[in-house]
Amino acid sequence: MSSELTESLIRDVSDTARWVAAYRAAETARSDALFADPLAERLAGERGRAIAARGPRQTRSGWPIVTRTRLVDDLVSTCVADGCDRVLNLAAGFDTRPYRMSLPATLEWIEADLVPIIQEKESLLKGETPRCRLLRECVDLSDIQARSVFMNEALRGARRALVLTEGLVAYLDDEDVRGLACSLRDHAAVRWWILDMNGPAVRTMIMDGMGSLLANAPMRFAPKEGITFFERLGWKAQEVRSIVREAARFRRIPMLFRIFARLSNPNPRGPGRARWSAVVRFERERLDANDARPDVHGDAAI
Repeated sequence: MSSELTESLIRDVSDTARWVAAYRAAETARSDALFADPLAERLAGERGRAIAARGPRQTRSGWPIVTRTRLVDDLVSTCVADGCDRVLNLAAGFDTRPYRMSLPATLEWIEADLVPIIQEKESLLKGETPRCRLLRECVDLSDIQARSVFMNEALRGARRALVLTEGLVAYLDDEDVRGLACSLRDHAAVRWWILDMNGPAVRTMIMDGMGSLLANAPMRFAPKEGITFFERLGWKAQEVRSIVREAARFRRIPMLFRIFARLSNPNPRGPGRARWSAVVRFERERLDANDARPDVHGDAAI
């Protein structure tokens, strides 16, 4: 495949949704799958499979994405068990959790993304029935005013909402992430926020190994202070799950990385040069007086 074609495989950040779906499809086909996503193959399409095939050899199996998916699944389930009544999935892409997870039929799940990807997703999933109350909204989340209008409407009537931004913040500038964090914090209905993030060393490793593939969707956000970036903005980390260490536990990681996982235990509040990436469940610090705080699980399995 020519260099020009390789670079054009990911035309923008939206194409990463096809890429992720290809990895979910491959995991689903395993006899020991960590999750089942029968819709992923359809959503990935030829482009998604082609992008996955061009990844670095060490991650071509998609183990970081597969692990991330399972970790987010588990944390979403935890929030639902803790009384979550609404989920806002920002930049939802081709996520299929409303169709494949065991969710209460009364749970309201709202997906937000750009017009083209919402329209394509609705076309590809036409006739499929979600397990909860699912709505999709077309919104440019980079437009602060449009995002504010959307959030105000989407959170109307909610009391214990979860915001999910899987695969989003890595592609944003620090200031954009800071603005999003403050915006979500100031909504009284928002209780939890689940996101994935990288330390600087992982960002450098990814861009060095996949720079041409990600030329149109470069990774930017990788704060050297780790989760402290968010804690300074009013978010308390309830659970921090290291992707490398959890991948080793799930037996999805190559042997070389498995050895590294056993030896490495970086500080999530200052990973420095360590190769650290994690899925984090944050709780908003500004809870209403009549809203009881759940038990804090701490930085387990870092």
